[in-house]
Amino acid sequence: MRPVKRPLILALLPIAALLAACENSGSNYVPVIDGATGPNYQADLAACQQLAAQQPALGSNAGVNTAAAAGTAAATTAIVSNQGNNVLDAAIVGTVAGLAGSAVQQNQAKADIVSRCMSGRGYKVIG
Repeated sequence: MRPVKRPLILALLPIAALLAACENSGSNYVPVIDGATGPNYQADLAACQQLAAQQPALGSNAGVNTAAAAGTAAATTAIVSNQGNNVLDAAIVGTVAGLAGSAVQQNQAKADIVSRCMSGRGYKVIG
């Protein structure tokens, strides 16, 4: 197996850092509430955020998204400039992009869980 080029590793580091930083951002979402919140607001918010935090970092479609991104990147590179290891490099970048996309989708799903949970507890969630 050939060693991965240093520029490729450097290009992937920010994406990996972004994934790590965003892992629980969806479950920490604080929805905008219309009207008074009442004395139980903080406890309700904490319970809803905890419910969202129990969800995995990547959704159930992460494998499909990752495979599709890797395949598309590799195929496009093979068609446009099939030179040496460019196809493998493109597949690696596509894999990371697919994982990043899945993580972003899952964070949005976690924020949606917080919103729906707070609505279910009687709050008027508007955003």
